[in-house]
Amino acid sequence: MDDRIALIEAGGTKFIVGVGDASRQIHARTRIDTTRPEETIPAAIDWLRQQGSDYSAVGIASFGPLDLDPASPSWGHITRTTKPHWSNADVAGPFGRALGCPVAIDTDVNGAALAEWSWGAGQGTNASLYLTIGTGVGGGAVVGGRLIHGVSHPEMGHIRMPRHPADGDFAGICPFHGDCLEGLASGPAIQARWGASLSELPSDHIGHQIIAWYLAQAAATFQAILEPARIILGGGVMGTPGLLDHVRAEAATASGGYFAGVAEEIVVSPALGDNAGLLGALALTRIDGNLHRVPDMRA
Repeated sequence: MDDRIALIEAGGTKFIVGVGDASRQIHARTRIDTTRPEETIPAAIDWLRQQGSDYSAVGIASFGPLDLDPASPSWGHITRTTKPHWSNADVAGPFGRALGCPVAIDTDVNGAALAEWSWGAGQGTNASLYLTIGTGVGGGAVVGGRLIHGVSHPEMGHIRMPRHPADGDFAGICPFHGDCLEGLASGPAIQARWGASLSELPSDHIGHQIIAWYLAQAAATFQAILEPARIILGGGVMGTPGLLDHVRAEAATASGGYFAGVAEEIVVSPALGDNAGLLGALALTRIDGNLHRVPDMRA
């Protein structure tokens, strides 16, 4: 196999580890539970070594927040996270040193955004935005073929939200902001309110209206800021039957008419299915200047 690339989708629950190539073929994959860094990362490296040693690059699409400044001594590390044991964990370094090849790393949602723009629901557009609604809420955007970064990566799940009139008594679950988008619309926020996932609630339960309303407010906000041709909504919560259509309808109202007639075209589902995470890791390795050698020793 030519140009073998090690691919890691590093999630808070599981690592999906695979071997791919530049033609976007995934030749092998496995799942490893996310426990502690000193357990999960070596297990992923061992599996990759069992598949061979001739890797040209490593692509990592990881949960965050991440330090993405190549000049920083903590580049490739997770910074402050609510995931126990993972704050300040070095994710990029161990893979680069063990496999002896350069590493590209970014957030899982940035990877998904880039993959969907390159090969999926955002293909052919100048600008598309990917928002995942699951255990957490996060987003990434591609404009003119480039991922948006500032000082670091976007934290779209932490935008502040207006409150739904029937949801004023819920404080939100985000440990940093309380009632930000993640604190109100993530899977754990739904569970905290109603004791079940959204898909488990009866179809006439007000939870469906409330969550769709929050996601529509977010879509209208991001549309006003970036004017993307696609807003791609992924993650486990979006598997709820009927939720996407409900968000589209609410978005047309939330935008004061800006979404009228085009919400169905703009607000869409992902197209890459089960390969989205690994293809996101692959897409990160294709960005010019995004691959970095990991020094043998770090300060």
